[in-house]
Amino acid sequence: MGVLLIIALLAVMGMVVFAVVRGLHAFATMDHNDVDENGVPRGLARQNEMMFARVKWQAIAVALVAIIVIGGAFAK
Repeated sequence: MGVLLIIALLAVMGMVVFAVVRGLHAFATMDHNDVDENGVPRGLARQNEMMFARVKWQAIAVALVAIIVIGGAFAK
């Protein structure tokens, strides 16, 4: 069970990195003239999406670390 949690943690950490890279790419390629129907730049909307995705994946990673640590404490 512990190995499965470690593999899941590595996958979730990969998703955190993926969200950070996509957010940075959106920031680097943002064009202020490319706006949606509400007048919001599409790059800015993508940055916000990736920020919330990063926070979500980080919260899942913290929860997995807590489960691993608590499980290890009770295993002894």
